[in-house]
Amino acid sequence: MEFNPIQIVPELYQLLLIVALFFQSLGAGPDRPGGAETPPAERWLPYFAGFGIFVNIVSWNAQGLIFGDVYKIDALSQFFKLAIAAGFYVAVLNAARQPSLAERKRPDYFMFLALSAWGLMLLSSAVELITIYIALELSSYSLYAVIALRDNDKRAAEAAIKYILFGAVATAIALFGFSYILASQNTSYIAQLAQRPWSFQAQPMAVVGLSLFMGGMFYKLALFPFHFWCPDVYQGASNETAGFVATLPKLGAVVVLVRLAALLKPGLEITTLLAVLGAISMTFGNLCALAQKDVKRLLGFSSVAHAGYLMVGLVAGTAMGLAAAAFYALAYVAMNLLCFWVISRVATDGRNLQLDDLNGLYRRAPALAFALAVGAFALVGLPPTIGFAGKLFLATAAWNHGYNWLVITLGVNSAIAIFYYLSLVRHAYTHEAGENPPVPDNSPFSLCGAGLLAAVVLLFGIMPSGLFDYAVRAGQQLLP
Repeated sequence: MEFNPIQIVPELYQLLLIVALFFQSLGAGPDRPGGAETPPAERWLPYFAGFGIFVNIVSWNAQGLIFGDVYKIDALSQFFKLAIAAGFYVAVLNAARQPSLAERKRPDYFMFLALSAWGLMLLSSAVELITIYIALELSSYSLYAVIALRDNDKRAAEAAIKYILFGAVATAIALFGFSYILASQNTSYIAQLAQRPWSFQAQPMAVVGLSLFMGGMFYKLALFPFHFWCPDVYQGASNETAGFVATLPKLGAVVVLVRLAALLKPGLEITTLLAVLGAISMTFGNLCALAQKDVKRLLGFSSVAHAGYLMVGLVAGTAMGLAAAAFYALAYVAMNLLCFWVISRVATDGRNLQLDDLNGLYRRAPALAFALAVGAFALVGLPPTIGFAGKLFLATAAWNHGYNWLVITLGVNSAIAIFYYLSLVRHAYTHEAGENPPVPDNSPFSLCGAGLLAAVVLLFGIMPSGLFDYAVRAGQQLLP
């Protein structure tokens, strides 16, 4: 197909932001004597990141298969690119007032965030395994740098080292799996792999290879047993950085898993493996979260559980199942961005919040307390939030497709999760603040951001059909 630059306008626009931030990082700043003053990145970047959402909306209907058929612009890729652009915008706004980041490091920090988001956009359209790997590493390398950027906190360096080491292992496993796939199936294009057999009896090497290659995506998703880094990195990184790491990379992992899951059918060995790992992940994550007092560690183990929930849609083997997984990934990003927004606004000094730090929040910041309650209710899956709609779509898509036990496991784990998610609300509304509680940010910027995110979580919980129907159409395009 003839290449048309209009097909990749979102990627080109994101690349322009990266170039602009790169030159800003090279320019002289206020702390460099004799240099010219340059506008801080946090002043102009939010406007341009917000305009990026409009750019993605304009290119919503673009389609094509370009660059030697390794890059596909379709409904699924546009769905995730818009979600990544919106998530990047919120992450930039959230980090604009980051107290634990030195002024001279801010242009580099935002450049790495933009570079990671760009890699995730490329990952959304990659339909060839090596292209997927390169895009995945491009998005990951940027995060290796930003996790350590937290002034006077050794936990950030420890978190960065753990993320790099576990990431290197996951990368090696994925590449090893790729070699098995290429040797057994003689192609690395997903469209051609869809025509190959994927049973262990017919292609044992291919089954092992695909399982290992998916390990790289499991790492990003924090699915058991690739979850070890997650709570430690969330705890060690700054609140704003943890908010980015906890959300956008999950979208990249899910879009690849959705494309690969289209190769599978219920009952295959790989599909059963996904179901088993999903059940273990949701159970392990929820049980560990029950014992946490650090809010970010709690959300870290929560993400392990939610990675398990996503497997429910992937094993269904239907367009509705793939759509449910895509929709729930978007719901997860919205719910967690809301929670991390509140955490960042409460911890104005950059500290890690303990559950007791939320005591009496309804008195100190009523709007933030309400937003936190909305986020917690959504993560539990209570109506009328987007979390309820997402879990409902997952359960209905997988029921009667051979994995009813996994749907039941999802329901049981959702009940377990009530105890620790609602403890956030309990501390905010029923406990009184102790001595020297954190002074929340009650500025219009803080309250508007919390209100808008809470509105998104509620709005798509009340009216999810339009977005879900589009996700179903995207899923139908993937299945033969």
